[in-house]
Amino acid sequence: MTETPFKSGFVAIIGRPNVGKSTLLNRIVGEKIAIMSDKAQTTRNKIQGIYTTDNAQVVFIDTPGVHKPQNSLGDFMVKSAFSALHEADAIWFIADASMPRGRGDDFIIDRLKDVKNTPIYLLINKVDLVSPQDLLTIIASYQEDAIDWTEVFPISAREGDNVPELLGNIVDSLDEGPQYFDADQLTDHPERFVIGELIREKVLQLTRQEVPHSVAVVIDKIARENEEKIHIQASIIVERPTQKNIIIGKQGTMIKEIGTRARKDIESLMGDKVFLETWVKVEPRWRDRPQALQTLGYRSEDY
Repeated sequence: MTETPFKSGFVAIIGRPNVGKSTLLNRIVGEKIAIMSDKAQTTRNKIQGIYTTDNAQVVFIDTPGVHKPQNSLGDFMVKSAFSALHEADAIWFIADASMPRGRGDDFIIDRLKDVKNTPIYLLINKVDLVSPQDLLTIIASYQEDAIDWTEVFPISAREGDNVPELLGNIVDSLDEGPQYFDADQLTDHPERFVIGELIREKVLQLTRQEVPHSVAVVIDKIARENEEKIHIQASIIVERPTQKNIIIGKQGTMIKEIGTRARKDIESLMGDKVFLETWVKVEPRWRDRPQALQTLGYRSEDY
C-alpha cells in the first residue's frame, strides 16, 4: 500500500491590529501561545504556532498588527510583520467583518500586491457578529480593486466557525516536505518568552491609556524549587514613574491582581504550581532606544 506523503509549509497571518490573528492561532494549536486583549498592537513579535497531524505540519507565523509607527518599537513591529511575507508558502490576510474596509487594510493589500507566486487567502473574521447580508457586502468590498484571492473564507476564530475547513484547505494545498518540529511542540518561542507575554497580557487587560503600550516584561529567573513548584521572577518595565505607580496600584492591589491572573495561566502552561514574584522598573523612553529594544527582546535580526 502506498504511504501517504507528509506535507509541510509556512503560513503568514497578517492584518491590521485587533482583527483576531492571535485568537485564530490559539484556536488552531489548541493552547494560548499568543496573548490577546482588546488593545491594538498587543502582538509585538512574530509568533510561530505549530499545527501537526499524522500527515502534515503547518507552521503559522502570527505577525504584529500593521499600523502607522509612532516610535522605534512601532517600526520594529511593522518591519517584522512584512518580513513574514517572504518566509511563507501561503498568506492569510485577515479582515474584521464587524468593521468596514479601511486605510489600514488598503495599506496591507497594497503591500500584498507586490508578493509574487504565493497563494494569498482572504479570511473574513468575526462573522458571528454580522448578518449574512452584511457579510456579503463586506466580502464584496475586498474584491473591488484588490487582489485575486486564492480563496475567501468567512470564519469566526472565537467560535471556531469554518476553521476546520480552512485548515483542511491549507493542508491540501501544501507540497510534500519535512517535519520541522516535534509533533508535540506548539511554538518555536522559548518558555521564558511565553511566560513574559502572559504577564504582559494581564497588564494590557487591567490598565488603560498609554500604560499598556509602554510596558515590556523581562523574565529574570526560572528555577524549580522542588518537584511540585517553580519559582519565577519577572520585571515589568515602564517608561515613567507615574506608570510604575499605576501598575503597583494603591497598597499594591494592581500588581497583586496582575500576578494572580498571570500565575494561573503560567501554571496551566507549565503543568506545575508556580511562585511568581514581580517587580516594576522604570526605563525612560525604552521604546525609542535601540539598545533597550535589543535588551528587551526586540531585535532587528528577527525580521
